[in-house]
Amino acid sequence: MNPPKTDAKRHHDPGVRGFASDNYAGAHPEILAALALANGGHQVAYGEDEYTEHLQRVIRGHFGASAEAFPVFNGTGANVVALQAVTDRWGAVICAESAHIHVDECGAPERVGGLKLLTVPTPDGKLTPELIDRQAFGWDDEHRAMPQVVSLAQNTELGTVYTVDEIRAIVEHAHGHGMRVHVDGARLANAAASLDVPMRTFTNALGVDILSLGGTKNGALFGEAVVVLNHDAVRHMKHLRKLSMQLASKMRFVSVQFEALLTKDLWLRNARHANEMAQRLAEGVRAVGGVEILYPVQANAVFARLPHDVSERLQKRFRFYFWDEAAGDVRWMCSFDTTEDDVDAFVAALKEEMAR
Repeated sequence: MNPPKTDAKRHHDPGVRGFASDNYAGAHPEILAALALANGGHQVAYGEDEYTEHLQRVIRGHFGASAEAFPVFNGTGANVVALQAVTDRWGAVICAESAHIHVDECGAPERVGGLKLLTVPTPDGKLTPELIDRQAFGWDDEHRAMPQVVSLAQNTELGTVYTVDEIRAIVEHAHGHGMRVHVDGARLANAAASLDVPMRTFTNALGVDILSLGGTKNGALFGEAVVVLNHDAVRHMKHLRKLSMQLASKMRFVSVQFEALLTKDLWLRNARHANEMAQRLAEGVRAVGGVEILYPVQANAVFARLPHDVSERLQKRFRFYFWDEAAGDVRWMCSFDTTEDDVDAFVAALKEEMAR
């Protein structure tokens, strides 16, 4: 059958490659096929469809018999909804100073969620019980927002990955203080691929209460999910999702993407490939004099420091972002569709610019 005709035109060069973000990548072909499969006919709106119902069985296969998924539009929405679900109006969230909820969500947890973020500096993006204790106090002090949640990102904004034991220690410590634990899992698949363990091993198996599960950065076209792992910790998720403008009317098109990712191993194949390309990139960069890799390369990100003028010239050839422009720090991201040729061409360009 011939593909349907369309008046839409291609407005970009599909040969352009970059290392700015895993969000720059398109959708995986298997995701697009799943979307086409879910199209046609009428399905009940707002999550009462067959695909969202089936997704619950898929999610329980990964995160335990009591897990429940609430598909949403985007990562910020997932985090804001999840954090509201485990806090009171006077509650606060302890997180790393570099956390996405603090740095990259335009104040949404505070402005939309009404939450106070209590941040702590970390050397590598990872919290520890000792770091948490810098903000874990004052529960009976009405002058201070009450610490009720510890939010950690797996993997972190600096590309580092918590070990299973590190998350276990955080969960036990937080629960010992009566606090809940939220995991920002925008790149949870990359962390699981790095650790070579199932996602459940460092989430529900350790007592994590609620999870923001990423899809877009791992090959989905759009959509994330809030996964409730501890129903006793969560209140009124359905109402919070709608109140936060994250209830999709045609939810089947979000749910079917997670079905395609999670039913078999697409999520893992995509994450492993992205991680492997980051390792290849790091190996190439280490051979370039004058370039310093800043953090362990454990997922699909490489953070480096190099001369500012070199970065500016290199950005004209490949898109990427400064992380700390004053220091000359940059971030290079790999995705499910990054190729070995992409990496090798970038390293060659870096060598050329460093030699100028």
